[in-house]
Amino acid sequence: MTTRLNSARALLLSIPSFFLTACVTWCGTVNATATTAISDCVSIRDDAGRLACFDREARKLVEPRFSGRLSKITEPFSIRQPTLLRYQSDGPIFVLYLKAADGAVVQNLHIGGGGEATYRIEQPGTYFLDVNGSESWRIWLEPEATSKAN
Repeated sequence: MTTRLNSARALLLSIPSFFLTACVTWCGTVNATATTAISDCVSIRDDAGRLACFDREARKLVEPRFSGRLSKITEPFSIRQPTLLRYQSDGPIFVLYLKAADGAVVQNLHIGGGGEATYRIEQPGTYFLDVNGSESWRIWLEPEATSKAN
């Protein structure tokens, strides 16, 4: 499944936008809501607005780096550049500790009542997450773009 998703993502990045809806449907990795949202992106005339729409919808297709239910300590991960830590919770209580490799708390994060939030990890290094939730949760690590194409 991961190979299929990676192949689909590579294909999505290399084709014109008017083929995007057909590809997403063909790939079978997106539900009807995502297909509708991507179709809406195609109709945006402003280039910057259309790109922002596609970027927003593409983020929804990426599988989380970490996911679980209730409490968990993740395996260590390393970053080489500023990285956006994006996290979602389905429960009323969610507390996330971003910790350095030595266990020191870098940042205490929380969501009250479920939802999604982000935190920018500024410094390269090795970290791990100490997650405490009352329901299921998902976490993504999204490196910031370092260069622009054209």
